Amino acid sequence: MGVGSRPVGRRERNKQEKFDRITAAARELFGERGVDEVTTQEIADKADIGAGTLFLYAKTKGELLLLVQNSTYAEALVRGKVDAENESEPLDAVMAIVRPVVECNRKQVDNGRTYLREIVFGDPEEPHHRDALMLTVQTEQAIADVLRRDERVGAAEAATLAHIVSAIMFVSMAATINIANPVDDVVREIRDQVRVLISR
Repeated sequence: MGVGSRPVGRRERNKQEKFDRITAAARELFGERGVDEVTTQEIADKADIGAGTLFLYAKTKGELLLLVQNSTYAEALVRGKVDAENESEPLDAVMAIVRPVVECNRKQVDNGRTYLREIVFGDPEEPHHRDALMLTVQTEQAIADVLRRDERVGAAEAATLAHIVSAIMFVSMAATINIANPVDDVVREIRDQVRVLISR
């Protein structure tokens, strides 16, 4: 029997089950009441574990939010990349990537804004934070790949433009002035700025 086909041990199964319960509990409670209104003790209780065990998986409530939001962000990015393949115009393709990310960030606006704050100011050594940063890198790479469809755009320029698009996206999603704005308005604001950025 090869290394890759070894059955998962009981200890690993138990760890994965606890991780899944924590993730489900945090997702449900954050979705219902928002991250600021939920305590880590409530998450531990809902996941049927002790608070000490919870902190083995995530040290802070912010890290729990990263854990929950990262999976949603990853799914949105996959969808955006697929949608971008069906768009021939660079602006439309870029926005095909951006829109699902905005949608997932705006499902619960306070959670989405806190998630962005955690990405920018969180501990880069924390694994859920590293995962979130990697998602932003993958988003920028997907945007750069779209921009490289234009033969006049070199790799360095595409990477720089993608980084600026990412910054536009972050500011538009996090801005207090946009708290009450629906997804379509936020996407329109981003699109207007990106159009100016990439127009030739």
